[in-house]
Amino acid sequence: MRCPRCGHADNRVVDSRAGRDGDVIRRRRECLSCRRRFTTYERVEEELPLVVKRDGRREPFERQKILTGILKACEKRPVSYAAIEQVVDGLEAEFQSSGEKEVSSVQIGERVMAELLKMDDVAYVRFASVYRQFKDISQFVEEIKTLISETPERPSKP
Repeated sequence: MRCPRCGHADNRVVDSRAGRDGDVIRRRRECLSCRRRFTTYERVEEELPLVVKRDGRREPFERQKILTGILKACEKRPVSYAAIEQVVDGLEAEFQSSGEKEVSSVQIGERVMAELLKMDDVAYVRFASVYRQFKDISQFVEEIKTLISETPERPSKP
C-alpha cells in the first residue's frame, strides 16, 4: 500500500478494526517515510459472474445497476429503501452463490421482476415496461390484465 502523500511503499499498521457489518476490515496505517497516517479498507473480493447482454456483449456484474433500476421502479411508492437493499442483497448473493461464470441479463431482469411483483404491483409494471420495452399502451394493458388475472390469491396490500 503506497502512502497517498509521498508514495512510499513501506508503512505499518497502527490499528485494525472490523467494519459495521463485519465484512470489511478498517486499517489505520502510518507511512514509515513521512509519518503521515491514512486509512485503508480491506474486503473479500467477490467472484460475481459476467453479465451477457442481449446483443452478446459481456460486462462485469454491477450491483448498482440493479439497485438503480429497482429504485426508479419504486419511486414515489410505499417501498422502503431497506426493503430494496434487501432484495438487491438477495439477488447478488443468489447470482454469486450460483457458481456460474456468466448470467444473462434476461435472467437478471426476470428475477428482478419476480421480486418486484412480491413488493409492489405498480413498481412491477413500471420495471416491466422498460425491461420488456413496451411499444404502446396496449402492451401496458395486457400486462395489467395478466397481473390481475394471475393474482387473486394474493392478499390486498394496505
